Amino acid sequence: MSTIEQRHHDLLADLQAVATRFGRPLPRLLAVSKRQPAAAIAALHAAGQRAFGENYVQEAMAKQVELAGLEIEWHLIGHLQTNKAREAARHFDWVQSVDRLRLVDALARERSSELPPLNLLVQVNVDDEDSKSGCRIDEAGGLCAAISGHPNLALRGLMAIPAPDPDHELRRAAFRRMHALFDQLQALHPGMDTLSLGMSEDADLAIEEGSTMVRIGTALFGKRE
Repeated sequence: MSTIEQRHHDLLADLQAVATRFGRPLPRLLAVSKRQPAAAIAALHAAGQRAFGENYVQEAMAKQVELAGLEIEWHLIGHLQTNKAREAARHFDWVQSVDRLRLVDALARERSSELPPLNLLVQVNVDDEDSKSGCRIDEAGGLCAAISGHPNLALRGLMAIPAPDPDHELRRAAFRRMHALFDQLQALHPGMDTLSLGMSEDADLAIEEGSTMVRIGTALFGKRE
């Protein structure tokens, strides 16, 4: 077993152990592959990983050309400028960083009816950080309603990146706010099934508080050079 296959195997086992400990379903694993070469993605794909998250549209599109023969589910997890909506709508399966109505409209306009509906998550700036993208908590409902109004878009849920506070109880509070918001909006939109919370350093806490998808990079690929 190669190093990357071993990391993947061990991480899945760790996630399962955490989910079992807290009585939660096993979350989906999104491998964050930004700044990783296509060869590393191919190696992780060979280990069974299918969902990969990229921050930058152009970087991802170059990798998609190199990896065209592989069955990969591509997620855009970085901030998306409206002028990149055309490329994102045509080259990704998921966009997790939807945070404004103008972007919803642009993605709907550019998603071809010949493709399956584009899966979207509304990104919420749960801690109101000036340096972070994401809508306010009180704006999330309007964005969800707007997405639901487009037949070529699929509202799948919410995403957030809480402030990296060393006090994990403050992060827990942010995760709980997101879970409460998810439950509230899921009652209005039953098709919502994804709460994307947690990265390498706080995935355990996110799973405990109800995350259904964790975004992991370094633990899978190792440190970027």
